[in-house]
Amino acid sequence: MNYRKKKIKVGFTTGDINGIGIEIFLKVCCKKKILDFFTPILFGSQKLCFYYKKILNMEINNIREIKNFKEVVDYKINVFNIWKEDIKFESIKINHPESGKYPILSLKKAVKALKEGKIDVLVTAPVNKKSMNSKNFSFFGHTEYLQNVLEGESLMFMIHDILKIALVTNHLPLKKVSSELNIKKIIKSIKILHQSLIIDFSIEKPKIAVLGCNPHSSDNGLIGNEENTKIKPAIDNLFQKQGWLIFGPYPSDSFFGNQNYRNFDAVLAMYHDQGLIPFKTLTFNQGVNFTAGLSHIRTSPDHGVAYDIAKKGIANENSFEEAIFNAIKIFKNRKEYMKFSLSRLS
Repeated sequence: MNYRKKKIKVGFTTGDINGIGIEIFLKVCCKKKILDFFTPILFGSQKLCFYYKKILNMEINNIREIKNFKEVVDYKINVFNIWKEDIKFESIKINHPESGKYPILSLKKAVKALKEGKIDVLVTAPVNKKSMNSKNFSFFGHTEYLQNVLEGESLMFMIHDILKIALVTNHLPLKKVSSELNIKKIIKSIKILHQSLIIDFSIEKPKIAVLGCNPHSSDNGLIGNEENTKIKPAIDNLFQKQGWLIFGPYPSDSFFGNQNYRNFDAVLAMYHDQGLIPFKTLTFNQGVNFTAGLSHIRTSPDHGVAYDIAKKGIANENSFEEAIFNAIKIFKNRKEYMKFSLSRLS
């Protein structure tokens, strides 16, 4: 069957059950004609959906429990009940171990379905990393878990039409960043980013900017030496040997201040806040977190659990919606790339 005529199955995790995950999931799936574009499959609980439907006073009539993938129906919110016990959701407190148990179950079931081809792409709702971290889940977050269970090398890649930023290091204390950076790691990150831009975003010859690590990109070695000893050698290796359009290292403050990012297809940051602060400032509630470099597609919104506004009906679902449609677009782009690659071989 031609994949263009086949409606894409999008799998969803619940995220933290005290956060805004289910609210924004339901808000998106209730939008008029949105289910023309994909079939949603939630790995969680029909009861959890009804719980949020009630407290948020939402008019939803298409939530459907399924027991296997043969029961999936288009234009319905298909829900796998993966929790056997009768859960009193209102009694589960924030940061309690119970609040971390259910998002883990949801994630593991969804990823299993993704690996087995039962769903085409995965969109994960926000989680509380502290409550999830346990003897049964030793990973700091989604990216680290997916790296462990899927094929490929992961790269945290924040995406939006006006700005795309990937990270060399992810969830790492700032004091450990320098020791984690090395030429090999930076080269690997650039290679994953370069390949993703070609395959996932259909950019034939990507132009990538690489940020420095220190203030003013070290001022020629006056403020640190990571630029001269680690970052520049990595850039030169790929620019000179591969002929790739890799430039830098750039001082991150002026790079974003003068909008130089608009001259590049993507930016590679050395650490989390160096990339996430400008990205969220420029694109908040519209940006998407994409785990690049892996065998399967996973996206998520650019925000967290938002406990302060949870269960009030005021959560903004735009980033979650963008996560869905970016996952679908990447899925189609990968199919096109594979089709093109095969045609060149024949």
